[in-house]
Amino acid sequence: MTSRERVEAALQHREPDRTPVFEYVLLAPVAEQLIGRPFVDCNGGRHGWDTLIAEKGWEGAVRQYARDQVEIAALLGHDLLYVVPNPAPPRIAPPAPPETGGERDGMASSGSPDAGGERDGAASPLPPKVGGERGGSSPRPPDDPVERVRQRTEAGLQAPLHVPEETLLVYVLLKEEMRQRDLDLPILAPAYGHGIWTDTDLMQAMLLEPEVAHAHFRLATQRCLAAIEAYLKVGVDQLGVGGDFAGNRPMISPQAYREFIMPEVRVLSRRIHQAGKWAINASDGNLWSVIDDFLLGCEVDGYLEIDSHAGMDLRRLKEAYGDRITLYGNMDCGTILTFATPEEIRRATHECLDAGWGSGGHLFSASNAITASVPLPNYLAMVNAYREYFGLAPLRLAG
Repeated sequence: MTSRERVEAALQHREPDRTPVFEYVLLAPVAEQLIGRPFVDCNGGRHGWDTLIAEKGWEGAVRQYARDQVEIAALLGHDLLYVVPNPAPPRIAPPAPPETGGERDGMASSGSPDAGGERDGAASPLPPKVGGERGGSSPRPPDDPVERVRQRTEAGLQAPLHVPEETLLVYVLLKEEMRQRDLDLPILAPAYGHGIWTDTDLMQAMLLEPEVAHAHFRLATQRCLAAIEAYLKVGVDQLGVGGDFAGNRPMISPQAYREFIMPEVRVLSRRIHQAGKWAINASDGNLWSVIDDFLLGCEVDGYLEIDSHAGMDLRRLKEAYGDRITLYGNMDCGTILTFATPEEIRRATHECLDAGWGSGGHLFSASNAITASVPLPNYLAMVNAYREYFGLAPLRLAG
């Protein structure tokens, strides 16, 4: 099977030749250790981005971003790419008064269309939160949390909905890079806008003045739909929806999730399905109390960020939803990949693959970001345990 055929089989609940494999977020220094040189990424920050623009210019930097993503995927034998939009070109800032300083050479880097996004670096179509700026350029935000959410939403309604075309260049270049390597990997991109995480103002608004919270989520849906339309134009195959709303338990009640979030995410899923693409819901945390609404009520095709550390057991999920939902993950990166021995990682990898196997419905990856806390030998232990399971030759790095 090709990578595309393998991923499609998993999503269609047909048995592939092997479980598709990818990495959700693979950051420096692990990524740099794998390819043996500086690595460009826009997920979880802008690692190396400004330096690269200075060396290669903006378009050259975006091309390197695309090249690095494909090179890592080819090295590791991945079947799917998760890639966030690239930053927009630097804009020329007006000259700053001498007493206030300013960017060197008058250049100020503009953000991607996803400024103010979710944690873990996953891009969000929502505008930044409204708040006071030091120096008095903006009024002090009100003390009332409901009013703060109202003002944030009103500000968001004034911002343009469209996604700047320049921020999607990476997807065009990804396809060019893959053609040069005779690869055809599906692409997953973020349209996360319905998370809550630590937004206590929004949580209070949901209780105190529900219509203000509904207005917030309706705006999030409009912005996510705009992002989805932009992604569809550049050939993205899978769209990440939802957003974080749980830790050891959901941050809101099941009823609140059902009332405020589920209907909005379902709007996104239906548009994605109308276009013949796949909707993948994402959130960390323990979701058992809302799992039917999160998966079936939202009408999604997949579940990403499955958090084993919070109690989301892959085998139990597979038994309950494996014929309807494709499960992405869920090798624990916070504990096992960070602290376990290579032999323990080997066993855990095989157990994860065992739990997900059967009639498709599983893509193997870490449960979330591979950060500096994961030692390279541990990451390679997972990679080679996967390869061993399916009879593939082990990965050996040059040098």
